[in-house]
Amino acid sequence: MTRVAPGILPIITIDRKSRKALHKQICDAYRVAIVDGILRPGQRVPSTRALATELRISRLPVLNAYAQLLAEGYFESRVGAGTVICTSLPDRFTVSESTGARSTVVRSGPRPVAQRTSILPRRDAPPWVRGWGAFGVGRMAFDQFPLQVWTPLVARHLRNMRANSFHYGEVMGSLALRETVASYLRTARSVRCEASQVMIVTGSQQALDISVRALLDPGNAVWFEEPGYRLARESFALAGCRLVPVPVDDEGLDVSAGIKLCPKARAAVVTPSHQFPLGVTMTAQRRFQLLDWAQNTGSWIIEDDYDSEYRYESSPIASLQGLDVNARVIYIGTFSKVLFPSVRLGYMVIPPDLVDHFMIIRRAMDLGTPTFYQDVLTDFIGEGHFARHLRRMRVLYQERRTVLVNSLRKQLGSAVDVIGSEAGMHLTVTLPQGTDDVEIGELAARQNLWVWPLSTTYLGQVTRPGFILGFGSTDVSDIPQGVEKLHSLIAGR
Repeated sequence: MTRVAPGILPIITIDRKSRKALHKQICDAYRVAIVDGILRPGQRVPSTRALATELRISRLPVLNAYAQLLAEGYFESRVGAGTVICTSLPDRFTVSESTGARSTVVRSGPRPVAQRTSILPRRDAPPWVRGWGAFGVGRMAFDQFPLQVWTPLVARHLRNMRANSFHYGEVMGSLALRETVASYLRTARSVRCEASQVMIVTGSQQALDISVRALLDPGNAVWFEEPGYRLARESFALAGCRLVPVPVDDEGLDVSAGIKLCPKARAAVVTPSHQFPLGVTMTAQRRFQLLDWAQNTGSWIIEDDYDSEYRYESSPIASLQGLDVNARVIYIGTFSKVLFPSVRLGYMVIPPDLVDHFMIIRRAMDLGTPTFYQDVLTDFIGEGHFARHLRRMRVLYQERRTVLVNSLRKQLGSAVDVIGSEAGMHLTVTLPQGTDDVEIGELAARQNLWVWPLSTTYLGQVTRPGFILGFGSTDVSDIPQGVEKLHSLIAGR
C-alpha cells in the first residue's frame, strides 16, 4: 500500500472556459489519476479546503466532486484519517511494482538504453543478503552503537545550524572533518597524508567509482583479487575496463601471477590489510613487490582498507599507502563498518598531483557530501567517542570471533578449513571441491542463516567453495546453534 505525506496535492488542471462544470473536471482528473496508477489505494488525498485553495476556486465544487467520488467508490472516508483512495478497487486498477505502470500497457519493442547496462547480469538480491539473522556479512552490532552519545551531538548541531549549513558544502568535504580524518589516518594507519589530500565521500563504493573515472579509460586492464569483492569489480566493468582476475593465496595477491597474466595493467585493486573474502593479510614482501610493479609500469594501486580497525591477534597492520614513496596508491576507507552503513561517509586519500583531477570528477557527480553528519562525526571523533567506541567493539567482536571459531572446530572439525579469522568482522570456511555452496546458502537462508557462498565471489573458475560468515551482528548466544544448523545442512548434501 502506497502512502505519501498528507497535504501533497495531485496535479489537477482546471479550465475555466470549459462548458464542463468545475466539479466534473475535478472528478475526471481524479478518475484518470487513479486508473493510471498515479494515485494508489490507501493514499491520502488533500482536504477539500486545501484543494480549493490550490485551484483558486470556491470550496463548493470540490465538496461536490468528493461526494461524487465517494459515491462511485473511488474514495473512501476513514475516521481520523480523512479521505483516501479506495483500498478495494478492482484488479484492473493495479500497477506493476517494478515499473509503476499499469499491467495493461503494451510495449511496442525494446527501447534504446546505454550498452553499459547490459555488461552486468540482471539479478535479484540473493537469499543470503535479504534477511537479518546469524552470520550476515558486513553487518555491525547495531545495538552496541553509543546512541546516548551520538544523539546529543546530532541535537547540538541541529540547534546551531546557520545559513551556510543549508548550502552546498566543499567538494572535497568539510575541512574540519578532513583534518580530523588525516590526523587519525596518520596515527592509526600510518597513511602519508595531509588534509588537502583527503576527500570525503559517501562510502567506499563511491570512492571506487571516482577513482575509475579519474584514472582509467575504457579498455584499460585492471588487476582484481580472485576471489574478490563483486561490487568493486562491477564499478570497473561498467566503465569498460578489462578485468584481470589475479589469484590470492596465503600471502595475499599473487603479484608474480598478475605480472604473467597482464604485466602492464593500468591499475590493481587490492584489500591488503584484510582481503575480502579470504581474510588474509598481504605480506611485506608482496607489498613491496606490488609497489615496485606499479612504479616500474606507471600503474596505479587502489587500496580498499574497509575494516582494518578490527584486528585480534596483533596490532593493526600499517597501510600499503604508508609504504608508498612514489605516490602510486589511492587509499580508500569507510565509516560504514565502524559506525553504521546509513551514515554514508567514507574517505579517500589522493596523491597531491591528482587532487584537481579527482575534484573535477566529483564536482560533476554530486557536488559533495552532505555537511550535517560530517560536522557531527567531526565532534564524535574529536571528543574521543570514536576511539572509545572502537576499543569496545574490538573486545566485543573478538569474543564473537572466538566463539565462532571454537564452534566451527568443535562441530565441523576437519570438514572445513577456517581462514581469515585474525581480523575484521567476518571469516571464511572452505569446503571440499564439488560442494554446491550456493544450494546450501539458499537452504540456510530459509533457516535464518545468512551465509554468503564463497563461490559467488569468483570472477573466473571457482577453486574453493565455502562460506563467508559474518559475526559482527551475531550474538554470542546464537553462534553455537547457528553453526549446528550449518553443520546439518553441509552434512545433508
